[in-house]
Amino acid sequence: MSKLNMLFSFLRFLTLFSVFLLLINPKFNQVTFITEKPDLVLLVDNSSSIKHLNQDKNVLSIIDNILSNTQLNNKFNISKYTFGEQLKPADSIQFSENQTNISDAFNQLNQVYKNSNTATILISDGNQTYGNDFEFITSTYKNPIYPIILGDTITHTDLKIQQLNVNKYAYLKNRFPIEAIITYSGNTTVNSRFTVKSGNTTLFSQPVNFTKNKNSETINFTLPANSVGVNSLKATIIPIENEKNIINNTKNFAVEVIDQKTKIAIVSDFLHPDLGALKKSIESNKQRLVTFLDLNNTFSQINDFQLVIINQPNNKFKHLFEVLSKENKNRFTIIGNKTDLGFINAVSKTFAHEITNQTEDYQAEINLNYSPFIVDDIDFESFPPLKSNFGAVNFLIPFETILHKKLGSVSTKQPLLVTFETNNRREAVLFGENIWQWRAQSFINTKSFNNFDDFIGKLIQYLASNKRRNRLNVDYESFYNGNTNVIIKAQFFDKNYVFDTRDALSIKVKDKISSEEKTFPLILKNNNYQVDLSSLPPSEYNFTIKATNENISKSGTFQILEYNVEQQFLNAHVTKLQRLATNSGGISYFPNETNSLIASLVNNNRFATIQKSNKNTIPLIDWNYLLIIIALSLASEWFLRKYNGLI
Repeated sequence: MSKLNMLFSFLRFLTLFSVFLLLINPKFNQVTFITEKPDLVLLVDNSSSIKHLNQDKNVLSIIDNILSNTQLNNKFNISKYTFGEQLKPADSIQFSENQTNISDAFNQLNQVYKNSNTATILISDGNQTYGNDFEFITSTYKNPIYPIILGDTITHTDLKIQQLNVNKYAYLKNRFPIEAIITYSGNTTVNSRFTVKSGNTTLFSQPVNFTKNKNSETINFTLPANSVGVNSLKATIIPIENEKNIINNTKNFAVEVIDQKTKIAIVSDFLHPDLGALKKSIESNKQRLVTFLDLNNTFSQINDFQLVIINQPNNKFKHLFEVLSKENKNRFTIIGNKTDLGFINAVSKTFAHEITNQTEDYQAEINLNYSPFIVDDIDFESFPPLKSNFGAVNFLIPFETILHKKLGSVSTKQPLLVTFETNNRREAVLFGENIWQWRAQSFINTKSFNNFDDFIGKLIQYLASNKRRNRLNVDYESFYNGNTNVIIKAQFFDKNYVFDTRDALSIKVKDKISSEEKTFPLILKNNNYQVDLSSLPPSEYNFTIKATNENISKSGTFQILEYNVEQQFLNAHVTKLQRLATNSGGISYFPNETNSLIASLVNNNRFATIQKSNKNTIPLIDWNYLLIIIALSLASEWFLRKYNGLI
């Protein structure tokens, strides 16, 4: 056999062998190895209390010492975060946060490092201004925590206004209550005086005395509301000799005095949890009073109320609807399982509800284009569904939808909560019952009823008023505490009252005391424009919000009260941080013991690098090189035969 025939035979054998291999398609295992280092989380307190306790340089030195340590970097994947009000990546550390929520920072970290081998270094003074007690976070956060305790551990003699409880609103010619809680740290007997002043006028004064055992006192008193508007007051506990921190001896507060109260009536012929939930939400604003009216004795009192809430009406409500129409009263109607839809269709001149005698559970979907007032998304999609009558709703007049019905993941675009204006009155209709469950879920989500109550409050404020609709609406408070964010929101509409995202809004703010003026742009966010004025110092301000392309503006006034909660602390909260370390399986340290902490982490066998193997079964048909071999052998055989004139 010639060499050429032998070559042809080899190429043909190689081709057929490769094809048969593909037909059999054997599988083989591929094993890869990876090493996984444990995580080291550096959690840094970025609140202004760190700077107030003169610990800012210590913190920066500790961070640099940890991040530059070669052994730690070889053993751990190091991540750095800061926290104040919220957990953030540590892009910059300026110790400027006005609030501290240590518990929330750990809750967020838990979502990231829940299933990993992680050590957490907490660099903090342990002084938390709001949120759940961080000492008990170890019930959910299972990784060891190593606090580095910042601040003075020596207990100094100190008088402090621990808490001041006062309503935000009061009514003209009434007296409003105040509760002041004064605390004392020290071993000797001291005497002082608690005062409340408006300007230079003393409105209240009372002597107080403390001993080592009697270290707190609660003072309850009332003050008169004599003038309408925002009344700024200052509560002071007079400092004692050699007191180190006198900032926490004073608290500024304010009360807005109003000369009338919004009265809302609720009418229902049966008991329902929704009624109690609405009453609590509405009366969370002390400007509003809710009264439950008997259906049979409603009509003589109807003119005493600015709004009537009608719960699931039926034929018994016929006379009530006649009176409401005659007096042209604003109303809020709740339609649920016990509502007589035939009656509603007969008395309503604004909409008709299809009658199917069936119910369905619908979730809520917010309409971000709703225009009459600013509506914030309070996580409606997480709320339980409302029980609603199945069937289409046909409106006979223009209306605005706040919430649409949502069935599972499908948006029906049918209205769940709507508002409309007709004959110079305002109305709202809720096509569902069990809204009390929303209030409960809102509390579960945020640990507060405030979000839900604010939503209901805005709806009631709109319904209880007959003010002419404006193209520019502004949402702001009359005064802001110094430890809260100063957020002003605005909505701007075109001539057809459609939310306008094309214009640019700006706000000019003038300090009444210094006459200094500043201008800020408003940023478009969801269905409103917003500006954060938290950088402004405490003072009284006039402001004007103006649309750039049109001659439309709106003015108002607000006040920022002087108060920095982060400057109320004198010491580190040593005991609580030590208990946190013990309960989590970690150890607490002081700034001068940072090297000991580093050595402990480096030598701790609990945080070892793990080698993981990954076994992957691969079929031969996925091996592309075999296809290349088949193609090359066939091409080579064809070329050689062609070259030698055999084909």
